[in-house]
Amino acid sequence: MNKLLLLVLLISLALSGCTTPAATLVVETNPPAPVEPTAIALVEATEVPIPTLELLPTEVVVDIEEIIEYEMKGSFDFFWEQANTDPDSPGYGLIRDRYPGSEGIASIASVGFGLTAYLIGIEKGYITTEQGAERASKTLDTLLGMDREEGFYYHFVDMKTGKRAWESEISSIDTTILMMGVLSAGEYFGGEILTKANQLFDGVNWPWFIDPDRNMFYMAYRPGKGFEGHWDFYAEQLMMYVLAAGSDTYPVDEMPYYIFTRHYAKYGEGQPFIHSWFGSIFTYQFSHAWIDFRDITDKKDVNWFQNSVDACQAQYEFAVNMDEKYETLGPNAWGLSASDGPDGYNGLYGGPPSGFDNKQHFIDDTIPPYGAIGSIVFLPEEAQQAMKYYYTFDELKSQYGFKDAFNLSRNWFAPDVIGIDKGISLLMLANYQDDMVYKIMMSNENILAGLDRLQINQGE
Repeated sequence: MNKLLLLVLLISLALSGCTTPAATLVVETNPPAPVEPTAIALVEATEVPIPTLELLPTEVVVDIEEIIEYEMKGSFDFFWEQANTDPDSPGYGLIRDRYPGSEGIASIASVGFGLTAYLIGIEKGYITTEQGAERASKTLDTLLGMDREEGFYYHFVDMKTGKRAWESEISSIDTTILMMGVLSAGEYFGGEILTKANQLFDGVNWPWFIDPDRNMFYMAYRPGKGFEGHWDFYAEQLMMYVLAAGSDTYPVDEMPYYIFTRHYAKYGEGQPFIHSWFGSIFTYQFSHAWIDFRDITDKKDVNWFQNSVDACQAQYEFAVNMDEKYETLGPNAWGLSASDGPDGYNGLYGGPPSGFDNKQHFIDDTIPPYGAIGSIVFLPEEAQQAMKYYYTFDELKSQYGFKDAFNLSRNWFAPDVIGIDKGISLLMLANYQDDMVYKIMMSNENILAGLDRLQINQGE
């Protein structure tokens, strides 16, 4: 056999052993180019056929349930692993604001999401009931011993000491998120944990945080400086009105709930809805992580669940229309919201409509995965479509699920995960699967009393 024929046979044998690797995720691949007939092969073409190269598939599909599980388990692990678990520490149970950044700093809102995350972890089989109960109970002990002002907590605290960090404010909304987690743990476990949860919740003096001249909640209080800002426009604060109205010890009437500005606007040909100032999508999500607003309206016929559906639809349509303008933003990457960005954390990220003039939101092509994931109960198909896309980027993955954000225009991927963003993803995915959090919270007497007092109880 001549050398040319031998070479062709060797090539044929090598190529016949090629197989397609097992599919593990959705990826776009660059298939190898077909072998072009060379002068060598042509010489013996009548004796040895040119081998046909088996091409790799251009898309390898991963089941959406696998991606959802990836994000849920990763998000849970953040709350479980990034908590202070030193039994002798006065900061036991406090959870980091972010990872790996801001080492040693906890956010009180992250603790609130974490307490509910533990319940999800039990239901999903990540931890045992005993493990969850022990962590929750000791965390409530820590909260009972921490510095508070009329029951309200500092936004950021030292993880080891539980003391105020960064000269941060006492926050009405972050305390509200914490109390949602506290009440969820009490409702789920009952017994001693319920007693501690009620003690914490009953200690919150909601009227103290209200401006008596405007009948509105303040946003913050700083010792030595006083109160700052007002919740005068729609945002994520719906749960604050419900908790305040449902308090057994310091109840607030319906006035603050019905007095804030409800500004209707729309995007394109979509439905008008009550929008937030910056148009950040998290503002349409956070209260819905714990409170099931489906099929109920208030006395002004507002259905907050449908309002969030319309808001998410506007964000999705905007992303579709911006597909050609931006590298990241598009039908597979949507949900503009406060997050880390290439130039640092930015709370102005959002989409239209915004403000009174539609100019208050900021866009630089940064997309946080939680924006679409946290919308899964509102737009399930569009959210799953985005999750599949995010899963194709190895740079966007971490031990705790998807990282906080990415920007393809700047070739930037966030180095951190942020607790509250992991929290909204986990809780909304749990509600999407089987109303897991709703089943717990919609049995809570304080939540139900608050909805009744605000008259958010009228069936559609």
